[in-house]
Amino acid sequence: MKLTVLGSSAGTPTRTNPASGYLLEHDGSTMWIDAGTGTFMRLAERVDPGQLDAVVISHVHVDHASDLFGLYGYLAYGPSGHVPIPVFVTEGATELFGNFAGATGEHVFHHVLDFREVGRGDTAEVGSFALRFGASKHAVANNITRIVAGGKTLVYTGDAGPSDELAEMADGAALFLCEATLIGERHAQTYPFHLTASEAGQIAARANVGHLVLTHISHTVNPAQSVAEAAERFDGLISYAAPGTEFDI
Repeated sequence: MKLTVLGSSAGTPTRTNPASGYLLEHDGSTMWIDAGTGTFMRLAERVDPGQLDAVVISHVHVDHASDLFGLYGYLAYGPSGHVPIPVFVTEGATELFGNFAGATGEHVFHHVLDFREVGRGDTAEVGSFALRFGASKHAVANNITRIVAGGKTLVYTGDAGPSDELAEMADGAALFLCEATLIGERHAQTYPFHLTASEAGQIAARANVGHLVLTHISHTVNPAQSVAEAAERFDGLISYAAPGTEFDI
């Protein structure tokens, strides 16, 4: 598999880094994982969005989902492509996205995007990818996604606070794409629905992953500090998900 970081900024795009979004490719299959603000154009620079095999949206927050509407416009009113494209979302997301698009009845929105609501324990196969979903601790429903192709495993947290399920889902993964929004030690006032870099390292060590890639880092944080704090807990390979970076899995 090849993972390309389209954007990795937490909460908001910046002038140099879109919000969360990743392109995963293997053996002719392509998948867009999260569609944060600014990532559709980065995706379109690398592949034809109309040829995607699937889209995975971890949760409905804007910084992970807003550019799904760019794909909708491309498919419905622009260059188009092979439709419908399967879009894996959390429970209730179909109605939410449809309401925003004004997609009632036989609206074209639902003819180009095939929404499939999934959650903990659900599985799917798309192209050369086998997917299994878990659930994280977040302010809204969020799917952890475990993807296997070519005998290798990628696990993506989406947004997540500390929980045992993160390590269970990441167990033995070749690449663990883990949010690390925060730095410093957790205390009573620390936001409960995001991880610190140190916690990301701790989870990676517990899960015995091959490569920890830190993402969703706040634009107020130096990624080098995040990597250093994660390294205090995990002695394996650690990288920052800088926009444009490609990882071979």
